[in-house]
Formats: sequence, structure tokens, C-alpha cells
Amino acid sequence: MVREQTRRFAVACLAAAVVVLVDQATKAAALGGLSQEERIPLLGDLLGLQLAFNPGAILSLGAGVTGLLTLLGVGAVVLLVVAAARARTGWWALGIGLILGGAIGNLIDRLFSPPGFGVGHVTDFLAYGNLFIGNLADVALGAGVIVLGLSLWVRHRRARASAADGATTGAPPAAGSVVSGS
Repeated sequence: MVREQTRRFAVACLAAAVVVLVDQATKAAALGGLSQEERIPLLGDLLGLQLAFNPGAILSLGAGVTGLLTLLGVGAVVLLVVAAARARTGWWALGIGLILGGAIGNLIDRLFSPPGFGVGHVTDFLAYGNLFIGNLADVALGAGVIVLGLSLWVRHRRARASAADGATTGAPPAAGSVVSGS
């Protein structure tokens, strides 16, 4: 059991490391090749490249409390490392790893980008129409949430199917299974 737990933790750490490396490399490329004034269209007006610096969270929420967002980011990273160490499935480890990598990628910006340590602005460059501008760390955060959601959905469906099979055969549900009355 310890070996499987270690393998799942390694999956989460590897996913997080890949996300951080790709995120930081793309941010460096964006800083070197994009401007804040000009948008480069990729998919017409739907998706483009444009440099932006975000002091807040998503949609610039909390722009006036960047230091607090940094502290929350540190706390989130700690909790995600603990969650990664306790992941019960490979898919769960992958989802947590993607979220962890995204959180670390943006936390690096908050810690080391201008205007100063702990209050740095996150580098964004993926312009989604006129809605907002994000980065690959944000994409990894969303992908991780989707992986976790799909994992829970599959688990729930399997538990319901197992309960239905048990009801047909007269066997009790498997120990630890999640069965809903709906």
C-alpha cells in the first residue's frame, strides 16, 4: 500500500513540475515577445496573445490585497501537497498535481515579480476575447478541477452500478461504497 501511495504522490509531483516548467517558460516568452498594447489574434477575436500583469486573482478580484492573495496561495500549496500525499487514485493524484502546479506557477509570480516580494503581479498573456487574460497556470488549474470532477463522477456512477447489482443479486453494497438515494 505504501508503494502505491508513493507512486500516486510521484504522479502528482511530476504533473505539478511539468505545469510549473511550462508555465514559467511561456511567461518568460510572453515577457520577451508580447506587448500590453497589441493583441496577436490566434482564433480571430476568440483567443489571442496580449501581455498583462494581474495584481489580483481571477478577473482581477482582490487586486488591492495582493499580499493576502500571496499568503492564501502559500496556504493552498501546503494543503495541496498534503492532499497529493493522501491521493487514493492515480486520477485524483493527477488532478491535484495539475492544480498544485498552477498554484505554484502563479505563486512564483506573486513572490518574485514586480512590484516586489510577496506583492508581485501575475504575468498573463492568453486573451480570451474581451473577457479576461490568463496564463497556462490558470489553464492547469481548470484542467485539474475537471479531472477531479470527472473522477468523482465516474466513482459515483460505479458506486451506483455496484449498488444496483447488489440489489439485483441480494448482496449488500461493497464496504466503503458511496450510494445515493436519488
